[in-house]
Amino acid sequence: MFKLLRFLKPYAWFIVGVLVAVFCQVMADLNLPTLMSDIVDKGVMNGNTAYILKTGGIMLLVAAIGVVCSILASYLSSRASMGMGQLIRNKIFEKVENFSLFEFDKIGTATLITRSTNDVTQVQMMVMMFLRMMLSAPMMAIGGLIMAFSEDRKLTLVLAVAIPILSITIILIGKKGMPLFKSIQKKLDRLNLVLRESLSGIRVIRAFNRTEHERGRFNEANEDLTKTYITVNRLMALLMPLMMFIMNMTSLAVLWFGIIRIDTGGMQMGSLIAFTQYAMQIMFSFLMVSIMFIMVPRASAAADRINEVLEVEPEIIDPAEPEAPTQAKGEVEFRDVTFRYHGAEQAAIEHISFSIKPGEFTAIIGSTGSGKSTLVKLIPRFYDADSGSILVDGVDIKRMRQVDLRAKIGYVPQKAVLFSGSIADNLRFGQKDKTDAELQKACEIAQATEFIDSMEDGLAHEIAQGGTNVSGGQKQRLSIARALARRPEIYIFDDSFSALDFKTDAQLRAALKREVKNATVLMVAQRVGTVMDADRIIVLDEGHIVGMGRHKELLETCPIYREIAISQLSEENIA
Repeated sequence: MFKLLRFLKPYAWFIVGVLVAVFCQVMADLNLPTLMSDIVDKGVMNGNTAYILKTGGIMLLVAAIGVVCSILASYLSSRASMGMGQLIRNKIFEKVENFSLFEFDKIGTATLITRSTNDVTQVQMMVMMFLRMMLSAPMMAIGGLIMAFSEDRKLTLVLAVAIPILSITIILIGKKGMPLFKSIQKKLDRLNLVLRESLSGIRVIRAFNRTEHERGRFNEANEDLTKTYITVNRLMALLMPLMMFIMNMTSLAVLWFGIIRIDTGGMQMGSLIAFTQYAMQIMFSFLMVSIMFIMVPRASAAADRINEVLEVEPEIIDPAEPEAPTQAKGEVEFRDVTFRYHGAEQAAIEHISFSIKPGEFTAIIGSTGSGKSTLVKLIPRFYDADSGSILVDGVDIKRMRQVDLRAKIGYVPQKAVLFSGSIADNLRFGQKDKTDAELQKACEIAQATEFIDSMEDGLAHEIAQGGTNVSGGQKQRLSIARALARRPEIYIFDDSFSALDFKTDAQLRAALKREVKNATVLMVAQRVGTVMDADRIIVLDEGHIVGMGRHKELLETCPIYREIAISQLSEENIA
């Protein structure tokens, strides 16, 4: 929890303001009982109306100062805590942006969302309550004890008995509540995960008639969270009656022994009134502490979870002294590269070596699970190779800044991803300064012009979240056009032609050859028809290169490629 308080540094002036305002408010509250005591003892008892009016006016002024300071403290503490929440969310977002895919897989998207929203809210609410309550409560308690002691020393013994009982009660309940609050955050993660899966996979769920099953999963996670909340709330609900009971018994004891003291002449009525007020202030200070104990365990658990994200050191980082390429633009070379996913028994790809020159069209083909997508994901450093090296323009990619490396690459993922906004906004995602003419050119190459022109708004047509208002083929062509609009040195197409029909596929490849002939093109594909015109075809099998060459060469020299070709093409087409 205390690690996160460093984010309050930019709000130091707000905190100083809170301290001053809280101090003034406490001083005003502490002076009111004394003024009331003077009114009773020196005004009412003596029938001095002038003194009552004068002291009463001072009381009103002191009360007004207390109100103003209370409002000011609330405003400043709110600004500081909400500002801290904003900073933490920004830091989490910046940290997550630097995560490699391994960190995303390890932590999980659902829990990252919860930590960025719910957990940050818990912490910022805790900070606001801390600045308001935890600053004023100790001052009020200590000041109240001093003032009560000054009013009557013997009657203070009542507080010496009540305060330890109150403290022990708060500590015991807080100790039991801490583990439960930690489990709540984990169960909230689980609920968020189930809900997110159900919403994102609604088409699959309905297609397989698994609605009832998913409802059961959600109800199970929801009920588990609800039961824990009920347990916590029962425990915390026990705190308030106990606190009120102790406070009322303390008040009763003060009045009982105070009246005895008045009867024996050891105390005046005004002093008893003031002492009772101070006793209540002390008790209410502990009540505020008990409220904090309800919030602290959950905020502490939330802070720990936020720190887990902020303290993660990404596996993939920029070098301290980056190198800049000096050779031809677009050259890619693999030198004995081996990569294994974390926790996997076998390497996904092993001892991969090849090079691609600028202007070459290289295709990668192989059976499912052979490591095709894994291989191309290593080029933009989504993952880092375990051994060997990958060079772009003669420089090891681990020696380049990630932003410089990725600026050279136009990547089209296996699963097309579009963002909410217009088609033009999506196409400019790679480079914002592109003109409409350049976007139109990219759409022509990607064979997307026909369906874009048929839309009422053209490039201004709004894309729904996730691209749900366009078909799979349209989404894929827009994704290809986005990469083309960037005009990079290296194009990587990760099985991004799979949703296209054969005619569109052929037209797109022909347009690509004409328009990007000076760039390096690396294409992952499942269809032989897509890759047969490539300058070089790399055949993968179980993570190894088992063939490399042109289509006709591989038909004669690579049995695995020939098997794939026979399974997809007729003998006539193969010949």
